[in-house]
Amino acid sequence: VQLQASGGGLVQAGGSLRLSCAASGSISNIPAMGWHRQAPGKQRELVATISSGGFPYYGDSVKGRCTISRDNVKNTVYLQMNSLKPEDTAVYYCAVYRGSWSDWGQGTLVTVSS
Repeated sequence: VQLQASGGGLVQAGGSLRLSCAASGSISNIPAMGWHRQAPGKQRELVATISSGGFPYYGDSVKGRCTISRDNVKNTVYLQMNSLKPEDTAVYYCAVYRGSWSDWGQGTLVTVSS
């Protein structure tokens, strides 16, 4: 599938954003989908994943501040991010997991100002 991420932007520390990842086809049978991020000069980092059954997993850096969800009718995965910190600044990518991560979207930039 092709993935289109959106919803990034500039937000002040403590603010919230909701990212969306729209898939070009059905996601209902995809084992898992996830969000990753990459900050300048850093490696790509797993942020959150959600299984086909709706079970979430969160990276330690966002645990308690983010909620991942999926809508299998709209073929869209969401990432609600709250209490944003400057260190959350990164390009956020969504991807599908079928044994390995693939079908990376183009990414959406999140910038958190202090």
